[in-house]
Amino acid sequence: MIKVIEARYLGEYRVSLAFSDGKEGILDGRELLKKNGPLLDALRSESYFQRLFIDAGALCWPNGLELSSARLYESCKAPETVA
Repeated sequence: MIKVIEARYLGEYRVSLAFSDGKEGILDGRELLKKNGPLLDALRSESYFQRLFIDAGALCWPNGLELSSARLYESCKAPETVA
């Protein structure tokens, strides 16, 4: 199972991710925040969004929101394709 092994906040709701198989990508959190839900409300504050951390290979926030590594692996963009 592929896991997130590194996450680094880049600014403007973007997160650089590194996966256990060597793939790297960028998560555009603005796309995530287009969705609605009580766990996403806190992330609309950029200072809260920056509080991300990795737990058991998933990208997480203190309010309990957890994004699976499989979902992130499929949805993140290659660093060179992100403007």
